Amino acid sequence: MRYQFKFRPYQRRFLRSLTTNHGTWDIREGIILRLTDESGKLGWGEIAPISWFGSETLEQALDFCRQIPGEITDEIIFSIPDELPACQFGFESAWEMGSGGDNFITPNSSLFYSGLLPAGEAALNQWETLWQKGYRTFKWKIAVDAIADELKIFESLIHALPTSTKLRLDANGGLSCEEANLWLSTCDNLKANGELPLKIEFIEQPLPVEQFQRMLELSTSYETAIALDESVATLGQLAACHQQGWRGIFVIKPGIVGSPSRLRKFCHQHQIDTVFSSVFETAIGRKSALQLAAELSRDNRAIGFGIDHFFEQEETWFQSLWNDL
Repeated sequence: MRYQFKFRPYQRRFLRSLTTNHGTWDIREGIILRLTDESGKLGWGEIAPISWFGSETLEQALDFCRQIPGEITDEIIFSIPDELPACQFGFESAWEMGSGGDNFITPNSSLFYSGLLPAGEAALNQWETLWQKGYRTFKWKIAVDAIADELKIFESLIHALPTSTKLRLDANGGLSCEEANLWLSTCDNLKANGELPLKIEFIEQPLPVEQFQRMLELSTSYETAIALDESVATLGQLAACHQQGWRGIFVIKPGIVGSPSRLRKFCHQHQIDTVFSSVFETAIGRKSALQLAAELSRDNRAIGFGIDHFFEQEETWFQSLWNDL
């Protein structure tokens, strides 16, 4: 099958800068794709790279799109190289939603979301707003400020949050071994002493990617669970960590992990414990990402798509983007 192919780059500014151990992020840039089959049916996809997380750069994705002369085939879509995982996701998603999308279903309402809190003390001021919107699982960024300061904020936060809350601590690979041990032992000790009014669901990516073996050791040394994120950014990394013995939680970002069909195959084959998470994509990429989350989520874990409050809600941005020739 042949498809007419068009694409448009986009930029969306965060309402407030997103601060993580990787730095500060102010503008989300990506690419919207449109495939039109021979009968005129449309399929939409999105390429939303995060190069510092493990995907290709936006410029590499744009170069790939520019190389396609306006017409694309199934063969091209399913032979995009692994070095372009966000492109794999975007093109295959457009294919699924368009001509190949007879089996595409709308994700059901049984999915529940984790709300992303800002780093530092700002979390103490925002959790209640998200709670009122229905969030019962929160993720808080750590390894941004001095650990002594963050531990003080953490103590305030866990006593402020309602007891039915689940809290995830996301270090983005920014802790030292000593700091990771301190966070894990703090959580374990609070739980053991009955001082933890809520559940710490896991600490996400405590150490850098290259310290996988150390994280594997930590995962068996503490009660508090560890989830891998940056370590499993792409399908190749995910498979490698599983092969090396990781049986804990895998945080999967569909927008940059690679081919949806290959991800389905891997998850069905290995029945891994997954948490699906956003890459701050638009509604186009989110629809495909949530489809995968609905199909492949296990263990009743909240998915990490509670990020709407980081952007202005512009209902006409898509039409403006596509009509702006």
